[in-house]
Amino acid sequence: MNTHEARAPLVRTAAVATLAVLAAGVLMLAGCATPGAPAQPIARTTAAQAGLDDAATLPAVGGQWWQRFGDPALDRLVEHALAGQPSLQAAAARVARANAGVTATRAANGPQLALGADLTRQRYTETGLVPPPMAGSQRTSATLQATGSWELDFFGRHEAALQSAIGQQRAAQAELAAARVLLASRVAQAYVGLARLHDQRRVAERALAQREAMLQLTRQRVAGGVDTQVELRQAEAAVPEVRQQIEALDEQITLTRHQLAVLSGQPPQALAGLTPALQPLHVDALPPQLGADLLGRRPDIAAARWRIEAAAQDVQGARAAFYPNVNLAGFIGLSSLGLDRLLSLDSGNAGFGPALRLPVFDGGRLRAQLRGREADVDAAIAAYNGAVLDAAREVADAAASLRSIDLQQAEQARAQAAAESAYDFAQQRYRAGLGTYLTVLSAESSVLAQRRLGADLLARALDTRVALMRALGGGWTEQL
Repeated sequence: MNTHEARAPLVRTAAVATLAVLAAGVLMLAGCATPGAPAQPIARTTAAQAGLDDAATLPAVGGQWWQRFGDPALDRLVEHALAGQPSLQAAAARVARANAGVTATRAANGPQLALGADLTRQRYTETGLVPPPMAGSQRTSATLQATGSWELDFFGRHEAALQSAIGQQRAAQAELAAARVLLASRVAQAYVGLARLHDQRRVAERALAQREAMLQLTRQRVAGGVDTQVELRQAEAAVPEVRQQIEALDEQITLTRHQLAVLSGQPPQALAGLTPALQPLHVDALPPQLGADLLGRRPDIAAARWRIEAAAQDVQGARAAFYPNVNLAGFIGLSSLGLDRLLSLDSGNAGFGPALRLPVFDGGRLRAQLRGREADVDAAIAAYNGAVLDAAREVADAAASLRSIDLQQAEQARAQAAAESAYDFAQQRYRAGLGTYLTVLSAESSVLAQRRLGADLLARALDTRVALMRALGGGWTEQL
């Protein structure tokens, strides 16, 4: 009998075994664990429910929106932060991990092949099942074998796992983009805050000079018998009060510089000489009403949407676990007792056959797992709904604040103009000999108060503009 004739019965036996296993699987389906009816997930919040107008279109936000403020120092700080801030590096690591998860899941879905080699030196017992002459002897056994397997995805379990991994990957990418937008906005807001503190310090320095002048004038009036010691002590107390305010501003300036340096990925002392000002910073016009396209601009909303898709695929995978798992496995190689005969043709060893696994009674484990996955979908949808409502609120809040700040700035500008005019008249009357210098200094107090208020309102306008840029997605676009 030749080799082909000898192998023919083995092939027929394998085919019969394959058919038997598949037939048994079909018969067992009637008694296997069942997933039950699919659960209905909670509803997603629509654009209309979030107060977004389908017909309205929000203004475009450039990817480098901070450049609109027209400050090269701010541009450098944001770019430095985006290049090396540790929080972004951590988010990038999560993206790399998600990418690896997709690669691993995709690789697990294909055929697997492994090569193994074993060499064992063994003494066989004289009182066991092995007969003489092997009993009591020491022999070497060797195996050189290739093993392959392929799990057939008849019910979509592997495809669901792959799509879930892809969803997690895209969610991680969107979260990285959201982290970049948040970091850029935090740097810009810290920069605006530092500029506000410097403007306030310049006003405080002028106030200190004014208080010192008032103290000198009061001393002269006391010496001339016009004022009493009460007015003198009040004037003396006003000077250290302003000096304390300046020292407090210096402390806040130092702390804000430290914060800004760390946000941009630098040592705390790296920005010791940074002295920005508010006036050179530009403020854009206010956008129109909210548009439904906001949902496609926010990376955090996109991340929440991809989390829903990943959770839904996990549900499909959990449902597929109720169905048969068919795996084709085989091996081919050499095996011998004695290393000298390992490479002989007679040492050939091969096998092939299917394997089927079907859950029948599992105590409700698979159904509990499925219900848990369905609950994960509801949790992901709830997180998405919250992100949509928060996004609409953030844009609406920023727009409302900007409108109010515009009105406040208009009123403050009129008040400051009146204070400046009164100060000019007081100076003219003093130079003409019609008024006292104390009246001039008193009028200047109103001017300084309005300048402080003007700096605060301008800083709020800039800070709210940054918040609006972040709320509009920071110029992010989804890459599929």
